[in-house]
Amino acid sequence: MVASEYRRRRRELMRMMGPDSIAILPTAPLHIRNRDVHFPYRPDSDFYYLTGFPEPEAVCVLIPGRKHAEYILFNRERDPHKEQWDGARAGQEGACEIYDADDSFPIGDLDDILPGMLEQCERVYFAMGCNPDLDKRLPEWINHIRCESRSGSQGPIEIIALDHYLHEMRLFKSRSELKIMRKAARVSSSAHKRVMQACKPGVWEYQLEALFVRECAHQGGKSQAYPPIVGAGPNACTLHYIDNQDQIQDKQMLLIDAGCEYEYYASDITRTYPVNGSFTEPQRQLYELVLAAQLAAIAKVKPGNHWNDPHDAAVRTVTRGLIKLGLLKGTLSKLIKDEKYKTFFPHRTGHWIGMDVHDVGDYKVDGAWRLLEPGMVLTIEPGLYVPAGTKGVAKKWWNIGIRIEDDVLVTKAGNEVLSKDAPKTVDEIEAVMAVTHVG
Repeated sequence: MVASEYRRRRRELMRMMGPDSIAILPTAPLHIRNRDVHFPYRPDSDFYYLTGFPEPEAVCVLIPGRKHAEYILFNRERDPHKEQWDGARAGQEGACEIYDADDSFPIGDLDDILPGMLEQCERVYFAMGCNPDLDKRLPEWINHIRCESRSGSQGPIEIIALDHYLHEMRLFKSRSELKIMRKAARVSSSAHKRVMQACKPGVWEYQLEALFVRECAHQGGKSQAYPPIVGAGPNACTLHYIDNQDQIQDKQMLLIDAGCEYEYYASDITRTYPVNGSFTEPQRQLYELVLAAQLAAIAKVKPGNHWNDPHDAAVRTVTRGLIKLGLLKGTLSKLIKDEKYKTFFPHRTGHWIGMDVHDVGDYKVDGAWRLLEPGMVLTIEPGLYVPAGTKGVAKKWWNIGIRIEDDVLVTKAGNEVLSKDAPKTVDEIEAVMAVTHVG
């Protein structure tokens, strides 16, 4: 992402904040994995969205209209000894020259410098609950300023939720963001195809997970957007199965829900297919029903429709199909009203996606489903799950779990499926898997 993109975002946020205000935004802390070993570091998405700054122990401060500096970055100082162990730091000079800050101070000076900036502002934009340390320190700074009121310091009189404004900005993806998201989807789609070709009876779920992760990393998607779900047979009926530890068996279905993160933007793709490369008749019938529901939902992704329209379309298609297959009995309208489909389709049809796999943005506005607009990106992911022992269901359907998920951009003309390169029709899947299974 180029510096001008981050600069545009900061300016837009400061325009909404108005004069006599200040925004304080910390990045994510380091987290211990075990003893003195840390988890791989990833900056807070809101913080990175405004700064592009990748290091830990940093705080972004925005003060609209401040003559000396509107964008101030508190970050770590250069330290040759620590950099020899953990890598280079930007320091104060790099914060300005590389990351476009107007001014920079050592993070250790935050308590000395930031209260003086607060004195001149009436409103503080801050996301309470995201950083316990700053949650505690901010009121202390403000109370200290108020104690000095006899000297003419008034300080802030209002604290406003920063995330309300920032998350609305993040909901609408720019041209630069969409370029990265298309790349993330292409990388993940390629990895899904590679796993499809390697799938066969006898391999282990974790081996297919390892192959997916490797293929993504080989193409630049070094991190996964979430822990991959690789479940065969009964495991495919557990929605968030992440153990990925069983050996897959002939005639099972494999569900793989996995997507890489590319340059801090997520992809989220699910594909389901027979382990041996050929659908049985019950597998095919349920699969084609889920695919029909997904296509019906995607058709509803267009400007002017509301958020729940794709889900309504998926529910109607699934319920009608379950009646036809004999898994549900009753009238379509009554079954939908009574939510009987939830026995087999218990989750929603999608979510926002962006820097976070379950991305920010309101789903309702003033109590009503919000309308879809160009620049929004969401997933479409209907599914059907029939665990063994499901009451009133014939055994031929047991242990079939199916989900089909794509990342979909709302465009002016309708929609664009970003993950279209991952095979998903029955014919496409069987043709791809035949490369491995012939002979």
